[in-house]
Amino acid sequence: MKIFHLSAECYPIAKVGGLGDVVGALPKYLNQAGHQASVVLPFYDRKFTRENEFDVVFEASSRLGNRRYEWQVLKEKTDKLGFELFLIKVPGLLDRENVYSYPDETEQFVFFQIAFLDWLNWSQQTADIIHCHDHHSGLVPFLLQHSALYRRIHTIPTVFTIHNGQYHGAFGYDKLHYLPEVDERFIGLLDWRGGINPLASAVKCVWNYTTVSPSYLHELTIQSNGLEYLFWLERAKGLGIINGIDTQVWDPATDPMLPVNYNIKKVDTGKLANKTALCERFGLSVDKPLFTFIGRLVGEKGADLLPGIIRRTLDEHPDEVSFLILGSGEPEVETDLNHLKDQFAGRCNVFIGYDEGLAHQIYAGADFLLMPSRVEPCGLNQLYALRYGTVPIVRSTGGLKDTVIDFGTEEGYGITFNNALADEACHAVWRGLQLYKNTEHLQLLRKRMMTLDFSWDKSAQEYISLYESLNSKHI
Repeated sequence: MKIFHLSAECYPIAKVGGLGDVVGALPKYLNQAGHQASVVLPFYDRKFTRENEFDVVFEASSRLGNRRYEWQVLKEKTDKLGFELFLIKVPGLLDRENVYSYPDETEQFVFFQIAFLDWLNWSQQTADIIHCHDHHSGLVPFLLQHSALYRRIHTIPTVFTIHNGQYHGAFGYDKLHYLPEVDERFIGLLDWRGGINPLASAVKCVWNYTTVSPSYLHELTIQSNGLEYLFWLERAKGLGIINGIDTQVWDPATDPMLPVNYNIKKVDTGKLANKTALCERFGLSVDKPLFTFIGRLVGEKGADLLPGIIRRTLDEHPDEVSFLILGSGEPEVETDLNHLKDQFAGRCNVFIGYDEGLAHQIYAGADFLLMPSRVEPCGLNQLYALRYGTVPIVRSTGGLKDTVIDFGTEEGYGITFNNALADEACHAVWRGLQLYKNTEHLQLLRKRMMTLDFSWDKSAQEYISLYESLNSKHI
């Protein structure tokens, strides 16, 4: 099958969160399984695009409301990522450095989708599946079905994956004229609560939608920023497929970003060597259990709980534990964490920002990874931690609930708690401290974690089965 993945992010070109990791890995595994998967992305003026060569494979102009834009489709020459990479470049619109947060973001992503469909239509491209990711490509299923411009390709099956249902990309009807000519009888398929909602439209119009974990499929009917009833109505079209991780990138035995590589046979000595390097860099004691957090410092991730968790734990166990935080986000949380860094020097350190190499080193050197998330559709950090023999401490929600089993059960390996509350998280940290003191049990859990298979092989096969079922209907 020929599959196009349409996304705003793709590692290593442009990554903000888990969306980038998924789109950078799934197509590679689909190709390894014998299919032809490609990624279509907006052009970004970033390190990857500056350092690699591209061919211009298509040029055209299209309208966005009253304005016409010239645009190009660029293809990376060598397919070095394991799949064909196409970038849609629009001077003055899709040629910038950052992925999000521009004032004309609506215009950017609407035109991105229009240009993709025009390219597919005008270039006589063929496709067996169009796989859209999050609201940035959520209008494609509607436009395929209800714009006469795309009649030639309107029967191509569509799949829509929801990586985060909190973000809808909604905009007002004053921008309806941005869309190509559509059948006005079906305008309601764009609507949710009096505005155009790309996420809602995709759920209504797509052949099947997926979520990035089975639990998150159910949770969207309870918490999805106003779309709960829609997800309940359309639940028959939904399928939960847990994300995988790219085990070629995330492998402690070969990871080039680590000071010392290790495998399951050398997990204890390997982690100690990486922990030593990490603690030396950040002025922490290698003899204490190291609790860490990696991610955006926002409410969804429960990051606002971190200052309270850290302060209380260090007050109650002043000489028994260390914390290291990597992330950026809400200024108030950043400020609170920096205060803790000063107040508890030698026991707590903070790196505000994001550093991919440092993230790998933390997974390898940490003893525990904290994830007190309020919302976690799948979560990849806990899967990386497991791969590197680091015990995840997670709130049981979304994909965290599906992938981490508490070590209190016979086959368990992580630490879980039920509510995003500082008290419960502190108790989970205390349990981690007790586990750390039980060296034999910790060694057993590390080896158990590293034998778990969360690679893309199984998840990719689930997507292939979905594609094949839709393609058989198409035929």
